[in-house]
Amino acid sequence: MKKLMFVAVMAIAAAAFTGCGNSTPKASLKSDVDTMSYAIGLAQTQGLKEYLVGSLGVDTAYMAEFIKGLNEGANAGDNKKKAAYYAGIQIGQQISTRMIKGINHEVFGDDSTKTISMKNFMAGFVAGTTGKGALMTVDSAQNVAQALMQAIKAREMEKTYGPNKEAGEKFLAANAKKDGVKTLPSGVQYKVIKEGTGAIPADTSLVKVHYEGRLLNDSVFDSSYKRGEPINLRCNQTIKGWTDAMVHMPAGSIWEVYIPQDLAYGEREQGIIKPFSMLIFKIELLEVNPKK
Repeated sequence: MKKLMFVAVMAIAAAAFTGCGNSTPKASLKSDVDTMSYAIGLAQTQGLKEYLVGSLGVDTAYMAEFIKGLNEGANAGDNKKKAAYYAGIQIGQQISTRMIKGINHEVFGDDSTKTISMKNFMAGFVAGTTGKGALMTVDSAQNVAQALMQAIKAREMEKTYGPNKEAGEKFLAANAKKDGVKTLPSGVQYKVIKEGTGAIPADTSLVKVHYEGRLLNDSVFDSSYKRGEPINLRCNQTIKGWTDAMVHMPAGSIWEVYIPQDLAYGEREQGIIKPFSMLIFKIELLEVNPKK
């Protein structure tokens, strides 16, 4: 989880408090999203008091007034009590939903119907700000938030792109039974189109290759053939499935290689390559350790 900028964090806090009234929100951790929301809110208060005192001149004896200022988003005067209140106002004036939107996008992707729990986020934030009633330490909140964000992201990713994984697994299972298709221990499959007799590269070898990459629907996402020029690269500077195929391939060979999604880009999205997509490559190994 990216550590969020302090001012932005407090701005969001102010925005949320406007709808919460002056009372301190109470945590209600009934789901992973609730717990993650609370942990994020609490975690983001790290260094808050130092910022209030050092940058805004707030007397921490008046933290309740700071919270009130956040809640109301109003203006303030010049005494210590009002200064604390004004600090809340100042932060309230920076309110934006960018932070919450950013977290929602990071966790739930483009699904705008889902959001973290503002109530629990603010409960964690206030607990961290006041130093009272926190259900975990700020340091542990960072770890909890990060772990749950990753877990929830993984579940959401599986829901959205799970069919890509299933389609790839189905294809590979059927493909493995076809004549001429061989399977390496890693799960990478290949079919020899042309058998070469040259050197077999190591994973650190520089090679010159022509290639074409396709998706299961035969869409071409990259091709050195279309560019009209082979490329030089090191075998271990590509996706794992490509590397595994290359270190078994004699120079002069042309193979069609079938790479499982976990040996390709996995859950990452790369252009038209969606998460959990298996890839098919035509690879022509022209030369091992080519002369420059």
